[in-house]
Amino acid sequence: MPLSLDARLSRLAELHPRSIDLSLERIQRLLRQLGNPERDLGHVVHVAGTNGKGSVVAMLDAVQRAAGRTVNAYVSPHLLRFNERILIDGQPIDDGALVAALDAAEDANAGAPITFFEITTAAAFLA
Repeated sequence: MPLSLDARLSRLAELHPRSIDLSLERIQRLLRQLGNPERDLGHVVHVAGTNGKGSVVAMLDAVQRAAGRTVNAYVSPHLLRFNERILIDGQPIDDGALVAALDAAEDANAGAPITFFEITTAAAFLA
């Protein structure tokens, strides 16, 4: 029987390597295995900082969608469900699409060391 979304996320959370490695090698390797989907994103705005990131993303999303553009957002953490992290035109990704993206990322990773954040970020690029 296929794993539920929650079971998949729990399993992926257990993949975290024991040693700390702040390099980008793991995510770059996985993205290469996936055909570098991040290169097909078009215009990207990266919001970083200490406070207000969620508000800034929400405002940018609203302005761009009001202008008729399709907007995808990847945010962390979520409040209630993991799906909230991947927004497609203002709506959380549906379970089926999220499961497909997570499965594709996990298959491409082929058991190599990876963090939960890295593999779920790769999945977001596939959504």
